Amino acid sequence: MNLWMWLILSCLLAYAWKLLGYLVPASLLRNPRMSRIAGTMTIGLLASLTVVNAVASGQSLALDARLGALAAAAVALWFRAPFLVVVIAGAAAAAGLRLLGWD
Repeated sequence: MNLWMWLILSCLLAYAWKLLGYLVPASLLRNPRMSRIAGTMTIGLLASLTVVNAVASGQSLALDARLGALAAAAVALWFRAPFLVVVIAGAAAAAGLRLLGWD
């Protein structure tokens, strides 16, 4: 199979998985335990995507200004800063590190 066939197959499988979600009974979705699990999975997925995007560059790891931005945003979150302040702190840290030559 060539790349386009794999791409179409993966799109169809993702769409089928999404449609399968409509068959889940409403009573299961109202369960507090299920809500807690779904919330925890969302946080874990977001955290893993953030870390991968911060340190990955193609097929290798890159320790650059993105890592400093992630650290600055983590510190702002630790101090319970509003979301906009977290984003600005990360952007300012990345800009400052790049200005210092840490690409």
